[in-house]
Amino acid sequence: MHDPSQKPFNLAIVGGGISGLILSVGLLKHNIPHTIYESAASFKEIGAGVGLAANFVRTLDLISPALREAFLNVAERPDEKNVHWFDVRVGDLRRADADGFVRKKNGQKFLIGETVIKWPGRPGLQGGVLRAHWLDEMVKLIPDHIPKFGKRLVDVLTSEDGSGDAILHFADGTIARHSAVIGCDGIKSRCREIVLGKEEAKPVFSGKYAYRGLLPMDEAVQIMGEEPPRKAQMFLGYHTHLLTFPIARGTVFNVVAFSSREVWADPQWVVQGSREEMMKDYADFHPTVKAIITAMRKPDVWALFDHQPASTFFKVDPRICLVGDAAHASTPFQGAGAGFGVEDCYILTELLATATKAGDLDKVFQTYDEVRRPRSLKLVSTSRAGGKVYQFEGEGGDDLDEIEQDMVGRMGWIWDHDIRIDLDRGLQSLNAAYPVGHSSVR
Repeated sequence: MHDPSQKPFNLAIVGGGISGLILSVGLLKHNIPHTIYESAASFKEIGAGVGLAANFVRTLDLISPALREAFLNVAERPDEKNVHWFDVRVGDLRRADADGFVRKKNGQKFLIGETVIKWPGRPGLQGGVLRAHWLDEMVKLIPDHIPKFGKRLVDVLTSEDGSGDAILHFADGTIARHSAVIGCDGIKSRCREIVLGKEEAKPVFSGKYAYRGLLPMDEAVQIMGEEPPRKAQMFLGYHTHLLTFPIARGTVFNVVAFSSREVWADPQWVVQGSREEMMKDYADFHPTVKAIITAMRKPDVWALFDHQPASTFFKVDPRICLVGDAAHASTPFQGAGAGFGVEDCYILTELLATATKAGDLDKVFQTYDEVRRPRSLKLVSTSRAGGKVYQFEGEGGDDLDEIEQDMVGRMGWIWDHDIRIDLDRGLQSLNAAYPVGHSSVR
């Protein structure tokens, strides 16, 4: 039996990762028919930890309180009121003077390895999760009839019957017809290629790569002492820096050790690393950092790619819109890539809720592009710049006063932003575009 409240158009979500599932929950809320097409045999996420600051958790709540709870159920949460994003230390011995000091501030001297900057965060519910754990929680919110697996997208064409519908072609020879396609298929997005062309869509190597590894928390405590492993730490160095933070409810110690190179020649972006390679990269670091690296088991090496600025996030022939990493993949140096995907999903689902027919989708996608693209592309560029600052490659070099000033001012535009203002701006734009009497724009 037809549900009169159901929207008279039908969407395809390509990609069943974090953004795809968040978007699906938002579409379900607004009774928008859709199908998720995932190339794998089941929902899965690659990668280790991911964090959401308080503003992104609030945005999850705006989409659906159930999404907020799915995240918080598995998140490692800091103190809500007294939030430090990172305790920043200098790990590179070459930055120290002959007596081992790296900074003098307000009459106090700081030794190599000591906290030299307390990088403030923002109060509120927030935290870090293992991507797979978060995905598992969100899968519970998706009805069984929504996903279709083993569907690797090959192409999208416009229907020849004048409807404007998108015809999706999959590698298994099947096709599907929808009013529009939402590309949530990540940094190597096929949807992005269709929207922008292969050359503009191509990911680019950022000049940075990362060793990732996990340790049991009790081992980390033996290396660093009782308190430091239970808080997020950053060790600065020349062309290298290292992050540590607790995950899995404080039982696991996550290590991400960043380094630099000019090119990435391997066709694989994730390769097996060796402790010897890491030790070479961190040969000039404090013994604590070396002890952490020595303890890492089978480190993976992740090449860090991002996107050049996209000229658009959408196309109308065929009708496709890009979300999350498919639109604006960034390096992880501001910890906001996943959060910006959450923002994308909130804006897009709320704008889609105003549409009353398939023909409205073109204007919805244009408005989404106007609202989201400037902010998202800024993240990509500032995140790259952040990675240089932490590795003494920024304008201030290894001047810790300048680095502290940069850090204190770097994240405000991300964390203090009210996404509802962006939505209001988008809704006003749609109101101006829709004819008088269009009933569903709020």
